[in-house]
Amino acid sequence: MIQFIVSIILFFVIFFGIAFILNMLLRRTWLMAFIYPFVVLFIVDNIAISKYFTSPGEAFSTAFSRLISITGFDFIILLSGFLGTIVSGFVIRFLRKSGYQMF
Repeated sequence: MIQFIVSIILFFVIFFGIAFILNMLLRRTWLMAFIYPFVVLFIVDNIAISKYFTSPGEAFSTAFSRLISITGFDFIILLSGFLGTIVSGFVIRFLRKSGYQMF
């Protein structure tokens, strides 16, 4: 149970940080929120990216079946990462409205 709680916090913080840095560098507030589903797909499917181009039918069917078979705990952990990206977008927007020009 402790690993579950730590994983939730870790995914939230990691993806908050990644999204925050991408938002600062690229000045696109919700970019990471759109990229996150692809990141989750690469985390869950355990398939090389090249397989999506060489044999897309097999790769997508395998990825879909593995995505459907994740447990509730895994879903909550991945959801906390997505929430980190969303919170990062709101923080960036707040900082921009507050007058911070670097954001």
